[in-house]
Amino acid sequence: MNKQSDLSKFMLLWVGELISAIGGGLTSFGLGVYVFDQTGSAASMALVTLLAFLPTLLLSVPAGVLADRYDRRLLMMLGDGCSALGILCILLCMMRGKATLWQICIGVFLSATFSALLEPSYRATVTDLLTKEEYSKASGLVSLAGSARYLISPVVAGALLAVSDIKLLLVIDICTFFPTVFAAAFVRKGIARKVTEHQDSFLDSLRQGWQAVTGDRGILILITVSAVLTCFMGTFQILAQPLILDFADSTTLGIGETVCASGMLVSSLFLGARGIRRGYVKKLCLSLLVSGFGMVGFGLWENIYPICLFGALFFAALPFANNCLDYLVRVNIPDELQGRTWGSIGLLSQIGYVAAYGAAGAITDGIAARSRISIGRGAAWVIMAAGVLLGLTALLLYSFRSVKMLEGGAKC
Repeated sequence: MNKQSDLSKFMLLWVGELISAIGGGLTSFGLGVYVFDQTGSAASMALVTLLAFLPTLLLSVPAGVLADRYDRRLLMMLGDGCSALGILCILLCMMRGKATLWQICIGVFLSATFSALLEPSYRATVTDLLTKEEYSKASGLVSLAGSARYLISPVVAGALLAVSDIKLLLVIDICTFFPTVFAAAFVRKGIARKVTEHQDSFLDSLRQGWQAVTGDRGILILITVSAVLTCFMGTFQILAQPLILDFADSTTLGIGETVCASGMLVSSLFLGARGIRRGYVKKLCLSLLVSGFGMVGFGLWENIYPICLFGALFFAALPFANNCLDYLVRVNIPDELQGRTWGSIGLLSQIGYVAAYGAAGAITDGIAARSRISIGRGAAWVIMAAGVLLGLTALLLYSFRSVKMLEGGAKC
């Protein structure tokens, strides 16, 4: 059945997510610098990131089922609005003195628990609002909004930290939650809820979403590749800050992260304007190879200029990989299973983040201690090793015929 596009509502929702992503990036940057200054440990930074991410992973599947059973826009409003509570808790602790590591962990865990409601509902709403022909461009715009936390937030946060402290960043972040709530409320008025005559049980819905992913070998391989990609992305995300802070200050770190993320901006703008029309598997493998090469170059020198160059290359390739992965999966999943399926996909693909957040920091600290090198150089070695493995993954992926068949085997 053909459906009508509602691009204007998608753009309104996208603007809200863009603003929210910038605010989240301010908090992420500020807490990273704060924890590293307090502990001098990459493992402590990784612990905060892990606890901020873990609820999203654990709740992604039930949140996806809820996105199919209840009002998706209402879930987005509740998720984004209530997630401000965790950041508020951290702010209150800092206003009373110094926030300890465990207080920060509790705050980010609480915020992430509510945010877990957001992602499957947002993904499924994109499908509700747009036509199949618009999916690729929409994916580019979604990547662009996500890149804001790396492109805009670091340089703004670095400048603000030079004249103020982290409390200002947290206040700004809390304020940015509300545009998404208002946008979702407006979009909600124009979309009728889908009424299902016979509603499956919660467990049946979970099972259907799981089977939609695991029942197709090509999709399952893509999700496995996504897990590998998120593992290496998580490694890069965790270790880039201690690598740079080992020889530079927070202002240089902010500028460096922004320059690196400019690669994602260029790619996301291109994809938002042009999209990808064919050759998704080839472009996916090529983008993974380029990302791996960028990671290797990122760790070679203790100098901000080559770091920015190779970091920009790494980020420039990511939107192409995500766009291809998103399209190949989305067009092979029936519309009525989108919410619960994206929840299952989120669980499987983002396991890689848990592996990275749980191990990368500890491995880095261990390498630095045993080799008697700095934390920054230990981080560099881990990032380069991850880059080599990512390149090998890209070469392996291209050999799977079941993945190539997804381009011509759309099921919805």
